[in-house]
Amino acid sequence: MTVSDGESYVNGGAEATESSTLSLDDCDLHVCQDGPRAAPALLLIHGSASSARSWDRMVPLLTGSHRVIRIDLLGHGRSAKPADRSYAVPDQARRAGEALDRLGVEHAVVVGHSSGGVVATALAELRPEVVTALALVNTGPGLDAFIAPESAATGPAQWPPSDEQLRRFASTAFSRAGYQFPEELLDDVRGMTSHTFTTTMRATRSYLEQRALPERLAVLGKPLLVLFGEDDRRWRSSSASEYRAVPGARIELLPGLGHTPLLEDPPRTAAPLLAFTAIHAVRAD
Repeated sequence: MTVSDGESYVNGGAEATESSTLSLDDCDLHVCQDGPRAAPALLLIHGSASSARSWDRMVPLLTGSHRVIRIDLLGHGRSAKPADRSYAVPDQARRAGEALDRLGVEHAVVVGHSSGGVVATALAELRPEVVTALALVNTGPGLDAFIAPESAATGPAQWPPSDEQLRRFASTAFSRAGYQFPEELLDDVRGMTSHTFTTTMRATRSYLEQRALPERLAVLGKPLLVLFGEDDRRWRSSSASEYRAVPGARIELLPGLGHTPLLEDPPRTAAPLLAFTAIHAVRAD
């Protein structure tokens, strides 16, 4: 649902979501907030070609104990989509940290889905004093874990992509054929530009080429939860074991779920996340 800055609306028929746009140093970033403002902060970061709306079904399960903050990364959702700004992973992470600063959040557990977990890792590298713990959901540890698609569903040669291309692209996000991908998330892809789509994809690849995530995380000393749909068709779920290089990492496979367990089975995805945050979240002063 489109709302004006600062307006609240009903999310999923239950929770009041506050939607606003933050004017950061180099862009405008769209932010959603749910739950008590004094509760421990939980920052949710979406994957490439998605938006904050990808977490809609999870949010009602999390707001009982958290201040849930979602952002649209630059180039996605309702955030700005300029052609003259950097989409590099560290810059996306820097903006996420700046958004937390503007919201008065000093500490947060950061959760990233897919390439959002790459941004979450970069945020922990840049702002370790803010990130108390990390949870990665179906985030491949390195490029070796990537499952190459049989054919390109979208690309700069044709933009915007056709409905058939979009649905083929979306189909690999789930464990089973015929899953009804939410239409609003297909709209998020349609709303991107060829530049923002290709540049963000390349940025994730570049970051992983420089150093794999377990190597980056091992030196940070942050509590880590790794959730992985066992039937992921984009990243090999067996690669989750590579995160054991991170001292104390907790790794949990979710049988019967694919690349996007937050949509396929929100309760089963939320349960281990809530158990993890109950230990590591920090309440606002």
